[in-house]
Amino acid sequence: MADINKLLKNYLDYLEIEKGRTKDTRENYEHYLTKFFDFAKIKSEGDITADNVRDFRIYLARLHNPRDGENFKRTTQSYYIIALRNFLKFLAKNDYRVLASEKIELPRIPNRQINIMEYSDLERLMAAPKTNDLKGLRDKAILEVLFSTGLRVSELCSLSRYFDLNRGEISVRGKGGKIRVVFLSESAKKAIKNYLGKRTDAEEALFVSLTKATRSTSHSTLRVSDSMSSGQANPKVIGRIIPRAIQRLIDFYGRKAGIPQKIHPHLLRHSFATDLLIGGADLRSVQELLGHSNISTTQIYTHLTNKELKEIHKTFHGRRRG
Repeated sequence: MADINKLLKNYLDYLEIEKGRTKDTRENYEHYLTKFFDFAKIKSEGDITADNVRDFRIYLARLHNPRDGENFKRTTQSYYIIALRNFLKFLAKNDYRVLASEKIELPRIPNRQINIMEYSDLERLMAAPKTNDLKGLRDKAILEVLFSTGLRVSELCSLSRYFDLNRGEISVRGKGGKIRVVFLSESAKKAIKNYLGKRTDAEEALFVSLTKATRSTSHSTLRVSDSMSSGQANPKVIGRIIPRAIQRLIDFYGRKAGIPQKIHPHLLRHSFATDLLIGGADLRSVQELLGHSNISTTQIYTHLTNKELKEIHKTFHGRRRG
């Protein structure tokens, strides 16, 4: 028998080094597994039994989310079970005698339903930034690139400004270190060109965080930052933009455009995928463009094109009946 904390460290190191998982993924797996170990008082690999796994699953099903008081969603519960199954697979692969991972069934997850913006709302969102200063030009470029490429926010934040804009192609490192190529529309290329034309800094990042120099008033000291609206003069570059700043600015422009639903960056990824499918793209191609490792993940978008099927039904069904 081995100490469970040592085994956990070995597994997390394996995820990061051998599997190429990100630091965030490592931390998530550590959280999921530690939660189980603490609940079941696991000291070594032999303490993991079908009984304490079942008890843990009951505990998760009855657990309330402290943010909203609701029970943990089945999707959230599944993260803990997936982490445990993968941990057991790792131990078995390294010749530890442990509970067989296949004896732990995954929770049944209801079909995922997602929302997208109406196209008119999307156009209003794209037109929301005022492009009379660097911040507005940056924000316009961010919106255009998100919709043109379907990038995840973390992928957008990691982009470098040094690529061939005329080609309109960018290599992106996605989940699991997988490289894919995404493509820029003409409007996205124009927005980037206008934005970079105003940049005078040497920062490598394509999208940077901006702030205006602190200024004193008779009452207080003010600082204008990314949380503020566009229109501030001479903003200063203070480094690579972070995901939270992008979430804030997209929420801001969604409210500014008068869009009733809450707007977040992933909505633009959803809109990108749905726009392709409605336009006639095949599911495999959309999978590649989104960077999904499994096509079943991409299939969540197919139900969003049902209104196109409705129009086909309306146009062609029952025509002989007069």
